[in-house]
Amino acid sequence: MGEMWRRSEATVREVLEALNRGPKQRAYTTVMTIMCRLWDKGLLSRERRGRTDVYRAILSRDAYLRARAEAEVDALVEEFGDLALSHFARQVGGLDPERLRRLRELTDGE
Repeated sequence: MGEMWRRSEATVREVLEALNRGPKQRAYTTVMTIMCRLWDKGLLSRERRGRTDVYRAILSRDAYLRARAEAEVDALVEEFGDLALSHFARQVGGLDPERLRRLRELTDGE
């Protein structure tokens, strides 16, 4: 997803070439499988252009992180209930003033 967030759109080959600029080399089929799974999960859109599929990120990085954080917290509250909430409250109570201010900005923006 990191490579897709750096681009407005990309093919499997373009993502593969970008990833393979680093020390670890990946196979075309590995990248294709991952991008297909991301498409199946609704994180990428896919458009056929001739014989090539072109992908786009559906969510921005920030929107994805927000959705992921919400899902994780919801799962914790679902599983642990008030125990999770009391832990979150203790964590918030111990924050320094600057971080607490930033946290309030995040919640005010929703």
